[in-house]
Amino acid sequence: MGVRKALRWSWVGALGLLAGCGGIDDSDGAPLSSGPGRSDAEVTAPAPTQSVEAAPTLTLHDGRKVQATPPVAPAPVAFQPGFHQALRGSGYAGSVTTYRLRVPVGRTGARVRVTFRSGDGAMTLQRATVAKAGPGGALASAPVALTFSGKPGFTTGTRTLVTSDPVTFPVGFRDEVALSFEAQGSMGQSTIDAFPGSYARSGAYATTQGALGGQEWEKAIAVATVDVEGAPGRAFVTIGDSITEGYMDTKNDTRNAWPALVEAQLGVPVVNSGASGQGFFDANAQLPQEVLAMQGFTDCIVLLGTNDLASDLTVAKLEQRMTELFDQLQPRCRLWVSTLLPKEKTNYGSYEEVKAQRHEFNAWIRGQTRAEVIDLEAVTRQPGNVDLFLDGLEVDGIHPSAQGHRVMANEVVRVLKEKGGL
Repeated sequence: MGVRKALRWSWVGALGLLAGCGGIDDSDGAPLSSGPGRSDAEVTAPAPTQSVEAAPTLTLHDGRKVQATPPVAPAPVAFQPGFHQALRGSGYAGSVTTYRLRVPVGRTGARVRVTFRSGDGAMTLQRATVAKAGPGGALASAPVALTFSGKPGFTTGTRTLVTSDPVTFPVGFRDEVALSFEAQGSMGQSTIDAFPGSYARSGAYATTQGALGGQEWEKAIAVATVDVEGAPGRAFVTIGDSITEGYMDTKNDTRNAWPALVEAQLGVPVVNSGASGQGFFDANAQLPQEVLAMQGFTDCIVLLGTNDLASDLTVAKLEQRMTELFDQLQPRCRLWVSTLLPKEKTNYGSYEEVKAQRHEFNAWIRGQTRAEVIDLEAVTRQPGNVDLFLDGLEVDGIHPSAQGHRVMANEVVRVLKEKGGL
């Protein structure tokens, strides 16, 4: 018994020495976790924003010396947009309908969250999933359920944004993702068809892994933003009209629009907040919900004003409205602005006035100093006539062709590399 008692007191003494050195905290009597990734040093490690000093050397009673290893700070992660659409229009489903949108995601990360936008009335979403997109409307991976404050769906009112809880779903840069959701009511919607490989089917089929069936549905609907959690970096949002949204004809593909082409070349997210038909008044009014509601973007590229030419607005008024747009954006992002492209005709107003206003407004853009200038007129105009596109770069005298979008993207990339540190 005497030997056991002596041994017992010897261990108590050793433990007391360790406790005095900060190695053990037994103030609540609970045992320390021995799970993976936990060590005594974590208990007293300083906050991540402080410098981590080397842990003191401990001398045990038997003469051994040990030094605790400071914990390795985890790499920082953040949610930033990997996909976005303005959804200026409004679509309606009178009964539960499953939509399966095939969208490209311009960001790598381990978790995603999805923001939905209602339209000009109430919207109910009863279930939604995310998966890798396969051919013909099928899924290439098992669908992962989205939740909203822990629930499988939601009901919301007119023109509101509802964001899902984050869900573990690893994605790589430019992965094609299938977002399937069962919804009815009024949903925000793009004004052009630009999402081939997407489908709609009456009924509840969000978890169907095979081809969805139903009918092709090529408008973006309800899905406003896909945020991806990963290593933080540059993330661009583009603001404009149909030229930015990607209109070329009755059938389009957002992957061929200049923002997507810039994204593919630079390897950073360049999400699209273009809305066909948009002018400065709408852009300023919608900016809080369509752009500023997003988190994590760092740069904004504005190509706007074509639809305002010869619309009873003076050039001074156009400059004022662009300045108002800059005022809203500048606290959130680095500003980039493009000159207006050639315009070979007008659908309203005097074409002579359109030309004169465009020349004057472009001169103002080149001379202002709040935003870095990307001169897209210079690379799309004919050398001898500033109002005409180079051959092959337009489809109707106003909108760029696929080749025109490639020329624009190349110039954006050149300027961002030269002036933007990319």
